[in-house]
Amino acid sequence: MHFQRTLKRAIACQGIGIHAGRPAQVVIKPAPANTGILFVRTDLPGSPVIPARSSRVVESSLATTLGSDQAYVSTVEHLLAALAGLQIDNARIEVTGPEVPILDGSAGPFVALLHKAGIKTLRWPRAFFLLQRPVEVVDGDKYLRVEPAPTAKFTYSIDFPHPSIGCQKLTFVPGTKAFQRQIAPARTFGFLQEVQRLQANGLALGGSLDNAIVLDAAGVLNPEGLRFPDEFVRHKMLDLIGDLALLGWPLIGQVRVHKGSHALHQKFMQTLLQQQDAWRLWIPETQPAWRPTIPMPQPLRLRTALA
Repeated sequence: MHFQRTLKRAIACQGIGIHAGRPAQVVIKPAPANTGILFVRTDLPGSPVIPARSSRVVESSLATTLGSDQAYVSTVEHLLAALAGLQIDNARIEVTGPEVPILDGSAGPFVALLHKAGIKTLRWPRAFFLLQRPVEVVDGDKYLRVEPAPTAKFTYSIDFPHPSIGCQKLTFVPGTKAFQRQIAPARTFGFLQEVQRLQANGLALGGSLDNAIVLDAAGVLNPEGLRFPDEFVRHKMLDLIGDLALLGWPLIGQVRVHKGSHALHQKFMQTLLQQQDAWRLWIPETQPAWRPTIPMPQPLRLRTALA
C-alpha cells in the first residue's frame, strides 16, 4: 500500500522572485491527508488560498502561474517538483509575495529544506492516475505523448540551435533518490539577448548568474560552468515533474516529450482531464502490477476533487 505523506514540521526560506525581482518568504507547513498542495498569499487581506491544480493555471508562458479571483502566485514549478520528487502529497505553502523565490534556479534548495523539515507518513492511501489509453497533444514539431505502462517513465528531448545545447535526450524513472541526484540540482537557463529583452520589458528583474544558467552566442557565461553536461534537458524534466504535480496525483504511464514548455505541459493536462475515458484513479494494494488481461480493482472514492 502506498500512503500519503506530508512534513513533520514547518520550514521557511526567503529570496527573490526571478521575474518580479521582489523579495518573498515561503513557509511550507504540514497538512492533513487529502489536502493536496495549497498556496496561501499571507501578504494579502484574507490570506487567499490557491490550490495547486491545473485548473488554476492562469499563465504558462515564462513560468507556471496559479491564480484565483483574489490572488495569484507565480514560478511554482520548482517547489512543486521538489514536493513531487520526494513524494510529498500534502502541504500548505504560505507565500508573502506574488512569486515563489527562485533561490539557485533549481529544486535542490527546496529538497534540502524539505529534508530538514522531515517527512511524515499519513494513514491514508495515495491514489494514482492510471492511463487506460494513449493521450497526446501536438503543436507543430512539439509534442507530449503518454501511453499506458506498468510504471511511470519519462523521456524528454530538446533541440536548441546553440553550440552548448543542441539535441539532448534524457529518460528518467521516478524515485526519490534518483530525483535528488539526477534532476533536482539542474538550474533554469536563458539566453543573454532574451534576458536583456525581458528585463527591458520589466520581466526577469531578479535573474542573475546566481540563479540561472545564462548563455551568449558563444557559450555558458556562468564562471562555474554546468552541473551536468546535459543540465538543460534535466531542467526541462524538472519543469515537467513540477507541472504534472498539478494533476493532484502521480501519473502512471510512459511519458514522452519533445521540445516541451510550460504551455505544452498545461495543454496536455487539460486534454487528459477532459478525456475521462483515458484514465482512472487507482489505489493499488501493492506495487502496480501490469496484468492487461486481468481487470484491475476499482478505485476508492477520494475526498479531493479535480477542480
